[in-house]
Amino acid sequence: MSDSSSEPLVPSTSRPEVHHQTGRLRRQRGQGQLRHSRLVYLPRITDPRGNLTFVEGGEHIPFEIRRVYYLYDVPAGAERGGHAHRTLHQIIIPLSGSFDVILDDGRGWRRFRLDRPYRGLYVAPMTWRELSNFSSGSVCLVLASAHFDESDYLRDYRDFLKLARAAA
Repeated sequence: MSDSSSEPLVPSTSRPEVHHQTGRLRRQRGQGQLRHSRLVYLPRITDPRGNLTFVEGGEHIPFEIRRVYYLYDVPAGAERGGHAHRTLHQIIIPLSGSFDVILDDGRGWRRFRLDRPYRGLYVAPMTWRELSNFSSGSVCLVLASAHFDESDYLRDYRDFLKLARAAA
């Protein structure tokens, strides 16, 4: 497994035409830097017998891990996410295969292609996320800063935009 610096982290600059929940054209904001979310590079130990990557709370991620879950057997063409969290911090890691993550902080959006198990994506609170384009056999691991709490979810994109813009 080589990590070529010529690999695009954001290969697509085309934006989705229609938001999957509202059915409206995406807002007229540009792709660009997000305020707080970012790629996180995890330690990678290469060995002819197989590679090793590890995560230590407080060392490699900016929060204490309270919950771990993973997505797998995602059907072709299916999308996951479609929500934001008010206070939850997350790291999304592609353990196997690849998938796209679109993050939107209310001011701009960016598409990330996650395809290396040593490269995760930190998702800050108040960031809308959509996951799609899962390769066959992909596994998406998520490290979260808190236990499940339904009241932390923002599931309506318009409500998210109102809160995100008010906080800006």
